Amino acid sequence: MSKQQALDGAQALIKTLDDLGIEYIFGYSGGAAIPIFDALVTVKSNIKFVLARHEQGCCHMADGYGRATGKPAVVLVTSGPGAGNTITGIMTAQMDSVPMIILSGQQVTWMLGKDAFQEADIFGITMPIVKHNYLVKNTNDIPRITREAHHIATSGRPGPVLIDLPKDITSADFSGDLNPTLDLPGYHPETTYQLDDSAIDAALQLIHKAERPLILAGQGAMISGAHDELKELAETLQCPVTSTLLGKGVFSEEHELSVGMLGMHGTAYANKAVCDCDLLINIGSRFDDRIIGQADKFCSNAKIIHIDIDPSEMKKMITADVEIISDAKTALIEINKRTSGLDTKQWLATIEGWKKKFPLSYRKQGGLRMQQVIDELYQIAGGDAIVATDVGQHQMWAAQFYKTNSSLKWLSSGGAGTMGFGFPAAIGAAFACPDQTVISISGDGGFQMTLFELSTAAIHKLPIKIVVLNNHYLGMVRQWQELFFDDRKSGVDLEGNPDFCKLAAAYGIPSVYIKRPADVKRQLEKAFAIKDGPVLIHAECIKTDNVFPMIPAGAALEDMLTEPPKGQLAKPTGST
Repeated sequence: MSKQQALDGAQALIKTLDDLGIEYIFGYSGGAAIPIFDALVTVKSNIKFVLARHEQGCCHMADGYGRATGKPAVVLVTSGPGAGNTITGIMTAQMDSVPMIILSGQQVTWMLGKDAFQEADIFGITMPIVKHNYLVKNTNDIPRITREAHHIATSGRPGPVLIDLPKDITSADFSGDLNPTLDLPGYHPETTYQLDDSAIDAALQLIHKAERPLILAGQGAMISGAHDELKELAETLQCPVTSTLLGKGVFSEEHELSVGMLGMHGTAYANKAVCDCDLLINIGSRFDDRIIGQADKFCSNAKIIHIDIDPSEMKKMITADVEIISDAKTALIEINKRTSGLDTKQWLATIEGWKKKFPLSYRKQGGLRMQQVIDELYQIAGGDAIVATDVGQHQMWAAQFYKTNSSLKWLSSGGAGTMGFGFPAAIGAAFACPDQTVISISGDGGFQMTLFELSTAAIHKLPIKIVVLNNHYLGMVRQWQELFFDDRKSGVDLEGNPDFCKLAAAYGIPSVYIKRPADVKRQLEKAFAIKDGPVLIHAECIKTDNVFPMIPAGAALEDMLTEPPKGQLAKPTGST
């Protein structure tokens, strides 16, 4: 379409998105969004459109794309229930700082607030769960708002931005500028996060005095692309590294200095290292409740350095001795310039002793365990596959037994804990990285929340390994009921699960079935030999296995359980 041809608002929108380099739009159509969907046909662009089967799936696909690339994809939905169905996905992205742009069609402007058909105040509804949002009231504002949304979503601490687009606004003639100046007078992350040299000096003083240092690597280090700088710091100091759930892979878990994930279901040696260190260097973690346990006892004998791009995270959960408000990469480059090695031989020997005393392990008797399936997946695929998990017991076992060796390869819902996330996120990652192995790991509960996206995977012949670990329970809730509520099972028995292999066959997807421990390797190798589309792996696992190590919610890291308790535990005081 030449510059001389007339555009409407929707066409100006698509041309702007194309100019911004948007590669994928994941969407589901509807009346209020028809002008935008029509523009996808009438405007020549490099954008690829993917029709999902539910608006929640659209968001999780865009989320998976964003986590696997660090770049935003676009979600396109209609008004009312269409926009409403994105709420879970938007919240998931916001909690985990994932860049995303959501376009929602809306009723015509003269019907706003009058309870028109499929009208909902999605601007007001999403205000608490987005980084920013817009309601467009002038067609000529569309390019500026779209460019602002992209800038906000991708700069500073990333996050989702929603643009609500009334149908008359997208249908009207466009006569404005396709490349306007941004109008964001109150948003300047480039100046807000300027490095404070005095904070760097204070951090270096603590580092050079440390005898038992520990680096905590969070997702912020990954978002900033600080993996090389992190590795340089760890190797220079000879400092062990633990990671948050979302930080998995920013420091290779196959590295000898890695102690794996910390927190509620982290490794015993990571949690013991946190308890015994004399300096904790937090790089890009927000000190969430899953990793600190009881806040007043967290690192009570250690100095703490906190590096984070978001000033609001400082003192929110933990008060650090030194606060560095900065992009992690920028801060580490400066620290690395002025850092020398430490004598940590005794400290590393102590940690090595913990690794030998408290290894991650599982039994291969008494039925098939999720841990074995995940361990074999790791052995076959290696740590460089992209792994997307759902939420629950399988997520924690995957975090423990599937070692991730590089950034942007571990996709998991952290802050929101969203069941149904893993499989559509894997679809988004498969679109983003078509040459890489993508594995979706779900429990039977979470998989059934978004399993209809099997159609999307099949249509596009995405070579995803779709692992369903089926124990016929909502396993993590059942575990809590066993340990803290006298084993009273309420609302956790998933009676009526389908035959997942037959379900896959209904979509034309091949499958393998695993029930015996002896068959795991052979069946997984059979599944991995299928290259020309998705394959479902249905693993029938024992029903009542529990995840250990475990720190009861609200308890201190020192109260970690490494094996099943002999008696009933008191009800936890913290969140589940």
